[in-house]
Amino acid sequence: MNKLQQESSPYLKQHENNPVDWYPWGEEALQKAREESKPILVSIGYSSCHWCHVMAHESFENERLAQIMNRYFVNIKVDREERPDVDALYMDALQNMGLRGGWPLNVFLMPDAKPFYGGTYFPPKQWEQILLGIQNAFENDRQKLQQSAEAFAHSLNAKESEKIKIFELNAEEAKAWDQEELENMLLHLKNTFDFEEGGFQGAPKFPMPNIWDFLLSAVSKFQDEELEQHIRFTLDRIVLGGIFDHVGGGWTRYSTDSMWKVPHFEKMLYDNAQLLGTYAEAYRFFKQENLHPESQFLYKWAIEKTLAWLRQEMKSERGAYYAALDADSEGVEGKYYIWTADELHSLLGESFEDFADLYAISTLGNWEHGQNVLHLEVQPDTEKWAWLTTAWDSLKIARDQRPRPGLDNKLICSWNGLLLSGLVKVATVFEDGASSNMAKNLAEYCVQLFGVNDETGQLRHLSTAGVFGFLDDYAIQIQAFCDLYQLTFEAKWLTAAESMGDYVMTHFYDETEGLYFFTDDMAEELIARKKEIFDNVIPASNSMLAHAFYDLGRLLGNRKFMESAVAMFAKVRKIVQSEPRFMANWARLGNKIDSHIPEVVIAGPKYMEFKKEIGQKCGRPVYFVGSAEESELELLQGRFQNDGKTYIYVCQDFTCQLPVDSPEKALALIHDL
Repeated sequence: MNKLQQESSPYLKQHENNPVDWYPWGEEALQKAREESKPILVSIGYSSCHWCHVMAHESFENERLAQIMNRYFVNIKVDREERPDVDALYMDALQNMGLRGGWPLNVFLMPDAKPFYGGTYFPPKQWEQILLGIQNAFENDRQKLQQSAEAFAHSLNAKESEKIKIFELNAEEAKAWDQEELENMLLHLKNTFDFEEGGFQGAPKFPMPNIWDFLLSAVSKFQDEELEQHIRFTLDRIVLGGIFDHVGGGWTRYSTDSMWKVPHFEKMLYDNAQLLGTYAEAYRFFKQENLHPESQFLYKWAIEKTLAWLRQEMKSERGAYYAALDADSEGVEGKYYIWTADELHSLLGESFEDFADLYAISTLGNWEHGQNVLHLEVQPDTEKWAWLTTAWDSLKIARDQRPRPGLDNKLICSWNGLLLSGLVKVATVFEDGASSNMAKNLAEYCVQLFGVNDETGQLRHLSTAGVFGFLDDYAIQIQAFCDLYQLTFEAKWLTAAESMGDYVMTHFYDETEGLYFFTDDMAEELIARKKEIFDNVIPASNSMLAHAFYDLGRLLGNRKFMESAVAMFAKVRKIVQSEPRFMANWARLGNKIDSHIPEVVIAGPKYMEFKKEIGQKCGRPVYFVGSAEESELELLQGRFQNDGKTYIYVCQDFTCQLPVDSPEKALALIHDL
């Protein structure tokens, strides 16, 4: 009997009518495997995963294959976004087997949940062979399978300091990068750049916001024209190419080719949330340096279109934002987004020829089966941009009539936190009231939906009850609330962030290595308790937590958070130098630690006005703390005078200079640091 009917996950609901006797992950399925002495199949995916759909149609909807699965296995379906702990554990196991990871992820376990074999997508004939081969091995050579499973379980439980030789277990203090170290890391990255198409060499190409954020921080610190040009070229290509939806806004998951032309069409909230922040920071950098006005225009346009898409298509009735849009509609990948030449001609009329020239539209198609993907090679001039705007609007009206891609309506704590930080960056850079309101409203919804509690600091991973928050949920929300505080100066956000930080220190910390586990110590106990160190498209939860703790400590004047962040960085510093592409968020932290970022404390009625002027003219990172009246925040203690004036204190490492009464005087002090 298929047991997925009662589940809320859109991915699990996609499988509720399979002839496979699926169970959700949980004690019922695990106990059944133990009692019946059967191997377990754990099949992991997510609702917008194209190859998950393919394998479902080919194999999991196949009555004959389902009978084999039901007879010999306990079959468990897992939504990787609902249970990232289970996904990370068995993805790690697959990689320990020497196999390449991906989704769908299919892993075979002994009845005690220890893995012995796995893979990703399998076509039907191969899937049948694997099922029967594993059943035969389980029946006739079970001891050998158990030995293999024990070895993999032992590997999964190994400490990071055991697996990584250059992990510095006893390190507690670390300095920021010096110029030579930074240049060596940049050279390491440059050797993998694709200077012809942007980004990194090879295909497929994924947007990697945390790498570009690190590169932006590096080029801001040390002038490097080649690096600056590559950042600009890459970010331009990712907006002009097919990976960005020119008609409706928003970035798709990745480019299937090396030229950013043909996307894998699914749209994920976490990509768009991070890219909003990256493009806002790139806009700020280029504007500050008086560089590339055409790129500034392009980035602002992409941000505005993405914000409109988020409001129109991704915002839930509960105020937070949905997880993803599928790549497929009506069972066809990209069908919602692609066009024939005849369709475009009928919709655009006299504008078609010019549009076709810009977008390389043809009757044969620039993709496959006579279909065209919209992508640009060069940025159109101002005159062409004006009529293109009208053309995009016409296409959107027509596209809105098509059957829509599937929506994954999960509300995920960490992904909404990423969006909150992205919105704050947009609001700050563009002084955009609409983005500011989006950010403030989203923060309030996060409090309501994910259990942010000033007293306990405990979080839920999803808006639905049942799953404890994971480390990335806490790290991202702490960071987002630190960012939001500096936009609004509402102290409640720092209070909530501090509560979450205290909770993390109590329930996630590993005293033996000085890093933090991915799971709460009160959560379900799996066969291993893992840590995340290496950054991916979403940075590792430990690197995000280190950033969040460092910023929280600076804003609160609380050294315990700062010291934890610095100690975390110290332990992985050598790894970062060796593998900057996979430790880019850590590398960016190295640009922040001990880099003399001042605290700017503003006390008095003009605190918001003064902050805005300093932020516009400062040209370097600062931490802002401010209030119109007395506050419990440490950095605001004793800062208020009785003369009704507003005073600015420029501080460094919590040591403040004498107060000044104008932004101009404060800017002079900042520039002298």
